[in-house]
Order: sequence, then C-alpha cells, then structure tokens
Amino acid sequence: MPDRQRTLLLTGASRGIGHATVKRFSAAGWKVLTVSRQPFSEHCPWEGGAESHVQMDLADIAKLPAAIEDLRARLPGGQLDALVNNAAISPKGPGGSRLGVLGTDLATLQHVYNVNLFSVMLLARGFFEELKAAQGSIVNVTSIAGSRVHPFAGMAYATSKAALAALTREMASEFGPHGVRVNAIAPGEIDTSILSPGTDEIVRREIPMHRLGKPEEVASTIYFLCTPTSSYVNGAEIHINGGQHV
Repeated sequence: MPDRQRTLLLTGASRGIGHATVKRFSAAGWKVLTVSRQPFSEHCPWEGGAESHVQMDLADIAKLPAAIEDLRARLPGGQLDALVNNAAISPKGPGGSRLGVLGTDLATLQHVYNVNLFSVMLLARGFFEELKAAQGSIVNVTSIAGSRVHPFAGMAYATSKAALAALTREMASEFGPHGVRVNAIAPGEIDTSILSPGTDEIVRREIPMHRLGKPEEVASTIYFLCTPTSSYVNGAEIHINGGQHV
C-alpha cells in the first residue's frame, strides 16, 4: 500500500452502482472525486463529498476540457489512482419502449455516444499523465447489452457499450506499457432504480442464480480491479450477471 491517500475519480455517482462504488472506496480510505449530471446529494455518505463533486452533463463534450482542468487541480500530488467510467444513458421511446435501429435518430445516437463512449476516451486521455504517475487503473462499465440483444436496452445503448468494450482493449494495449491497467465490468440485471418492468421474467428465465445482482457486488469487483490484488489483470471484461451470459 502507498504511504499516501489514494484518489478515485468516478463518473455517474448519483445513484445505483456509482453510489455503491463511492461508499466502497470511501470506506477504504480513498479520496473520492465525482462527476454527474445531478448536484451533490446531501444524502451521500462520504466526508467532503460536496467539495469533491463536479456537476456536468458528459454529453456536452465541449465543456469536458474545462471540467478536466477543474478536477486536475483537485488531485493531490498530481496523481490519479483510479478512473471509473460509470456514467451512461439509455434513451427510451414512448411509454418507455425500446428504441431500435428504425426508431433512433442521429441526434439521439450522438447524445448517447458522447456520454457512453467519447467522454470515456477524453477523460482517459486527459488524465493519462496523472494515471501514469500513480501507476493507476481505469475501469469502464460496459453491459451485458454490449454482447447480446437485450429486451430493454436500445440500439444506441447496446452499440455504445460494445464499442466501449473495444475501447477498453485498445486502451489496455496502449496504456499497459506505461503501467496503467485498463479493464471493464459488464453488469447484467442489477437491483437499482432504473430497472425496467419485466425484469422479474428475465431473472426467472435467464439467470441461473435466480436473483438480481446488488450494487455492492458490482462495487466490490470495481474495487478489486483498482487495487494491487488485480495487478496482472489488464484488458479484461468481467461479467457480473449471475451467469446470464452463459
């Protein structure tokens, strides 16, 4: 363990997996910086969270360089130990319907890709030197929808997550020689506020463990990938879905 406090930068921190991840790292003594569309919540549990939060919409790519500079100024010693790219959006049609190829316009596709893919690349490039200085790790949150057609996740979300898996491999190959490991996790049906109606049927028919995953279980895997315990894991995409992918 280093003789300094480690630092995590997490996007999409306001709920679900992101919220559980903040709690996991904070409990282990990490300094946590967060980015999300939502303002900092008074109900968030980590000390100093309000001063360590940047509110911005990652779809607004033009504002990302300024946000990176803001966050860079908050990094102790110019080092970043972990970057977790968790923010993502999945637009729906009327009544929450699934948007396929025929129903997704180009503007919607661009909006989703800005958040789910392009912001990930820009953040990784923007903090490369700080990650290199810390010999840090990047964890990208993909999805089971990136490798199979999902009944709720639409075309834009699914293809952006498939592209994110490819981006993870590219970054693992390019960043690895500099001591920065890059991995991904691919959650399945996790018990969060964004579950769609009909998820119970998926749990019954498709998941061998016959239950939803817990955000805390996902957070623990993210933590593993950001610590020396996983020091030889690079370019992996870990399924967290109770066996739904088999």
